Amino acid sequence: MSDKELVLRALGDLFGSKDPAAVDRWIAPGYRQHSSLAADGPDALRALISSLPADFRYEGARVIADGDLVALHGVYHGFGPEPLVAFDLFRIEDGKLAEHWDALTPVVAETASGRSQVDGPVTASDLDRTERNRALVTEFAQRVLVDADYSVLTDYISTSTYDQHNPEAADGLAGFGAAAAKWGEQGKNLVYKTVHRVVAEGDLVLLQSEGEFGEPVAYWDLFRVADGKIVEHWDVIAPIPADLPHGNGLF
Repeated sequence: MSDKELVLRALGDLFGSKDPAAVDRWIAPGYRQHSSLAADGPDALRALISSLPADFRYEGARVIADGDLVALHGVYHGFGPEPLVAFDLFRIEDGKLAEHWDALTPVVAETASGRSQVDGPVTASDLDRTERNRALVTEFAQRVLVDADYSVLTDYISTSTYDQHNPEAADGLAGFGAAAAKWGEQGKNLVYKTVHRVVAEGDLVLLQSEGEFGEPVAYWDLFRVADGKIVEHWDVIAPIPADLPHGNGLF
């Protein structure tokens, strides 16, 4: 069984069947938690699963596997009064889920682009270009996001196709520019300080970063690359809480 299959089966038992006993089958004894929703260890996860409402469900959109890391993008229903778009990242060790990070944000019904926060291509393609695409997005992250050198933006993002899933930005570079200007007027400048992880499979590359957006935030940006340029973007921007139920940090 691949790590991707392992994670999907585990989450099906844990959050689909809502079976607390599945924790013993799929979760490592030293399970390390970075989420703001649960404390460390299998027992905390077991308590979380036991507390889920009957109508809780998860709608998966896409899965990316990279080494011992598996990232998921989808929507949770039942964690609160409104659905939540989420990125989840798991580290696999000895056939079990050993570590978890996530970021969640409310679903927005009407977006600037007309696209949902999770629609678009589902399966990674161009698997032979994984490392080339990883290098492109990593360089983009440093030069444009961290160093804020927007003069080189078109070196990395296509000028003809840039499908946008951030709910406040329209398609294309012009759509992103207009949204960034609006955010700046609101005192929410896009400030990226540290890129913590780059997870890549084929044409899909996920960045987990830390920065500010009017307040300290975690940035999770998923990019699709085609012909050497970024052509699509999904994201979650989640505030960093002052207190966590564990001492592991959000990253």
